Amino acid sequence: MEANPYHRETLLQQLNAVPIWDLIVIGGGATGLGVALDGISRGYKTLLLEQVDFAKGTSSRSTKLVHGGVRYLAQGDVGLVREALYERGLLLKNAPHLCHSQSFIIPNYNWWGGPFYTLGLKLYDLLAGRLSLGPSEHLSKAETLRHLPNLRPAGLRGCVRYFDGQFDDARLAVNLAQTCIDHGGTALNHCAVRSLLKDAAGRLSGVRATDHETDLSYELRAKAIVNATGIFVDEVRQLDEPSARPLVQPSQGVHLVLPEVFLPGTAALMIPSTEDGRVLFAVPWMGRVVLGTTDTPVPTAALEPQAQPEEIDFLLRTAARYLTRAPTRADVLSIFVGLRPLAASANGSTKTKEISRSHKIVASASGLITITGGKWTTYRRMGQDAVDQAIALAQLPPARSQTTHMPIYGAEATPSPASPYPPLAHYGSARVALEQLIAERPALGDKLDDTLDFLQAEVVWAARHELARTVEDVLARRVRVLILDAAAAMRAAPTVAALLAQELGFDEAWQARQVAAFEVVACQYLLTA
Repeated sequence: MEANPYHRETLLQQLNAVPIWDLIVIGGGATGLGVALDGISRGYKTLLLEQVDFAKGTSSRSTKLVHGGVRYLAQGDVGLVREALYERGLLLKNAPHLCHSQSFIIPNYNWWGGPFYTLGLKLYDLLAGRLSLGPSEHLSKAETLRHLPNLRPAGLRGCVRYFDGQFDDARLAVNLAQTCIDHGGTALNHCAVRSLLKDAAGRLSGVRATDHETDLSYELRAKAIVNATGIFVDEVRQLDEPSARPLVQPSQGVHLVLPEVFLPGTAALMIPSTEDGRVLFAVPWMGRVVLGTTDTPVPTAALEPQAQPEEIDFLLRTAARYLTRAPTRADVLSIFVGLRPLAASANGSTKTKEISRSHKIVASASGLITITGGKWTTYRRMGQDAVDQAIALAQLPPARSQTTHMPIYGAEATPSPASPYPPLAHYGSARVALEQLIAERPALGDKLDDTLDFLQAEVVWAARHELARTVEDVLARRVRVLILDAAAAMRAAPTVAALLAQELGFDEAWQARQVAAFEVVACQYLLTA
């Protein structure tokens, strides 16, 4: 039987099998995965190390949009918007099982709103070029309410409808890790870089990493090392230069998840200017509504950032101004918070609207390459730019990036026939194997929780093929139960622990520890009335 390339022991063995890596990437979020896949696509021996799990941080806590950024167009950043729209188009082609077009409604409650936003969004369409997802258009009041029946009708004049992209962020991260492995790279989660290695001349020569499951340490040599740890880039930079000045200013984005009754239909709501000048989205996603986000500077980075009471109040208060049936705290099924790794401004500004959303790449005197800023939509371009820098710095043999048209794990040239399990559609080409698993073990066709459509088979698949090692890995990032309904996730935790233990060879004591640890995390996603 052919060895499973995603098996942890197989991946760990590869750490010692390569005397010197061409490229080591620290960080398994959107940016790190983009860097690793780009390096692999050029033929470089590439290793990615993630301290917890792929997309554990910000990369699993986005607004679930693949977009050019209407807001940035309003700020005049045409170059950033054009680049992001191009990358949006590539992502929808390379991962069609996870990314799709989504319609957005901008309601107009004043006489100038229609012409103003129609003109701006026509420019948005133009910048997208041949990768446009459809033309924007002005709609009447009646048409607007047909698309968004819960929208407040009093004073409504109509809307502008435009199209952008939507995706499953954490599953894209997992599929990118699988793609890295499929193309000959090594991607390992739960393996933290603890220190950097330097030669006698003070040049960076490798990393020292620790496997969290065994506590074994590995000294790994590399020609080039990229720090792509998102909100934690400054911690890694200080391993290299303890006096390094911060590159990142974290900005907190809070999202509330609501029942779909608050946004019936398929259209999303976009409020371009709230009371504090921010943008607010209410987006249908997986049978729920994601409401967000805020943009609040915070002093330090954390793996589990917490929403501030005023942020929650702001989201609910703003939603109430536009929705006939307004959500309350009691309606919130889950609350999740992401920290944006915004590139700090040179003048020390703390206003997040003045901080660049574009990415930045810097190299230290010892040769550590750090990439920060950016967003999910442009992850591929960020990876390409970082590897270009690594080639120049480490004198790697020149090679062109091959990621522009590289299909991501699960991508299908043509959609599969209708499935008896529609929720499995986001597995793309892997769906057939999951259906076969259920055919062999029918009990795995049972739901993890009656309120959601995720199946027990998905836990087994996550353990075997998606590098899941913990209950949180599964419920937060392989199936999205924690994001969609925190209480349901807590109910499902014992079932997930038992299935994982059977697959990974752990005992009942491990299961109990896993459930207890997950409950500590999940409680933070519950919003008390």
